[in-house]
Amino acid sequence: MSNLLLHICCGPCAIHPVAELAKEDDLMMVGYYYNPNIHPYLEWVRRKEALEKFAATAKLEVVYDLGYQLEEFLRMAAGNEDRRCRFCYAMRLEQTAKAAKDGGFDCFSTTLLVSPYQDHQLIKETGEAAGEKFGVAFYNRDFREGYRDGVRSSRELGLYRQPYCGCIYSEKERYYVRGEK
Repeated sequence: MSNLLLHICCGPCAIHPVAELAKEDDLMMVGYYYNPNIHPYLEWVRRKEALEKFAATAKLEVVYDLGYQLEEFLRMAAGNEDRRCRFCYAMRLEQTAKAAKDGGFDCFSTTLLVSPYQDHQLIKETGEAAGEKFGVAFYNRDFREGYRDGVRSSRELGLYRQPYCGCIYSEKERYYVRGEK
């Protein structure tokens, strides 16, 4: 039996990957919440609370990394806004790989792979590089086919659904309208 540490960005995005991975008889899974990119802090808290609610429903064990290293993320992204996702993926997947190695897990993955709005090739490459760096395998699986079902289920469960990816730059892209007073 393999054990997998699943990086979780939020409760709604966890629904489909957790359900699919739970079907694998030879896989034991633990969730991992580590998201220093999320801004503002109260948004980070809301997403954490939504995951706690989902995890209780799904009977999923989750490790919560409560380090909120927003400054570290911003130092990497500032001046590199067009490559911010690369830094964001690397920061989160490297920390997940390290936690997987330290925790004795065989492999790790991420719920980022459920979103049709994320760069799956870059996530795969970043996850594999993090796995090589820490000596633990990256479990790459495309969960996008279940994205809409996860959205529907998250509404049925009454989970908080975030209106933007997470960082301050994605928040601006979501809400800012040029020329608006």
